[in-house]
Amino acid sequence: MKTAKLIVMYPTPANVDVFEQRYAQEHVPMAVEKLAGKTRFVASLITSAPGQQQAPYHRIAEVYFPSMQALEACLNSPGGQETAGHAVEISSGGAPVFLTAEVETVDF
Repeated sequence: MKTAKLIVMYPTPANVDVFEQRYAQEHVPMAVEKLAGKTRFVASLITSAPGQQQAPYHRIAEVYFPSMQALEACLNSPGGQETAGHAVEISSGGAPVFLTAEVETVDF
């Protein structure tokens, strides 16, 4: 069965320290509390982009759901809307990119 994930890619912020503080102290707790139906949350800090001088994104967050329907229901809920709005608010390097994806996993 295919699962789904929401991907949020944050450009390099104007002030990394302020972004990181708000991300850790405000945004992650909000996502944990208000994103109904999630099954997993992965927050990646991008450290390099081989072959490029600078990575195009500072952080990439992935929020997993049991189905695309569950993901869409979350995004359309008040908690999903509030959390997405907060992601935009704290992203001082430009608007974050929001993507949805179907996920097929093979574990080795």
